Amino acid sequence: MKIAMANDHAGTQLKNQIKAWLEGEGHEVVDFGTYDEQGCDLSDFIYPASMAVAKGECERGIFVDGVGYGSAMIANKFRGIFACVCQDPVCAELARQHNDANVLCIGGKIIGPVLAMAVVKTWMETDALTAERYANRRRKVAAIDEERTVAVG
Repeated sequence: MKIAMANDHAGTQLKNQIKAWLEGEGHEVVDFGTYDEQGCDLSDFIYPASMAVAKGECERGIFVDGVGYGSAMIANKFRGIFACVCQDPVCAELARQHNDANVLCIGGKIIGPVLAMAVVKTWMETDALTAERYANRRRKVAAIDEERTVAVG
């Protein structure tokens, strides 16, 4: 699977750890940066990574910032992005099962690397539930997304 990754200065170390694991599992990672811990603006990196997922150039995205919510707020501006913030494996599993979330946002200042890796592994290994009630809910959300967001040109 091709995964877009992006982060700010607060997420560099954790992003690198996640990236190494993903590549070790055979995934292709497109790293949009940042690549160091110098102060930076999150949107400079999350925007192009989100664009890659929205355009279908990457199948999923994993974004790491201090808390996770900044990344999710930016990513969810794009049609076709369903970003979630997950701070434990249960949330990661439900985000995939119920919502088919295609972008995972993690707060590097909120959870440590051991818990973050458990979140990523769960999120990557969980499929969306196919039962009609979940599929119907996802269709409704997709319809809202289609109606209320601007398409990527």
